Amino acid sequence: MAKTPEKIRSFHEIKQIRTSLRNQGKFLVFTNGCFDLMHVGHVRYLEAAAGLGDFLLVAVNSDSSARSLKGPSRPLNPEIWRAEVVAGLEFVDAVIIFAEETPLELIKALEPDVLVKGSDWELEEIVGRREVESTGGRVVRIPLVEGVSTSSLIERIQAER
Repeated sequence: MAKTPEKIRSFHEIKQIRTSLRNQGKFLVFTNGCFDLMHVGHVRYLEAAAGLGDFLLVAVNSDSSARSLKGPSRPLNPEIWRAEVVAGLEFVDAVIIFAEETPLELIKALEPDVLVKGSDWELEEIVGRREVESTGGRVVRIPLVEGVSTSSLIERIQAER
């Protein structure tokens, strides 16, 4: 198992890993998110995702990408910290930081075997669904942990001030 910082990879490295996995007949599982304040919902989600294939790649939104999605007060933690926390989970095999608002270009380039999102996403809304399905892959929606979200944690912290 690679040490945490070594799990944070460049696009070039991920492309090489993808080729190797494909040559070995192994399945690449792909998911993405901001992962601003890690919580039990994230851990359960990522662990379930890891069980759907041989190699779990987590794409973490860059600071600018997270800000465009979540608003000017986010992210709370810088991208490298968020990536390192995600990489620290033993069942996460690699992490990549992406700057675009969506991971569509990464998905197109990597052609994951399994694309994973939370059940809060409708199947039709999942970025990359058509591309993954068109190459024979599948899309899986994982149930969320009720009442747990980064936004609700932030609200609770602010309310207790």
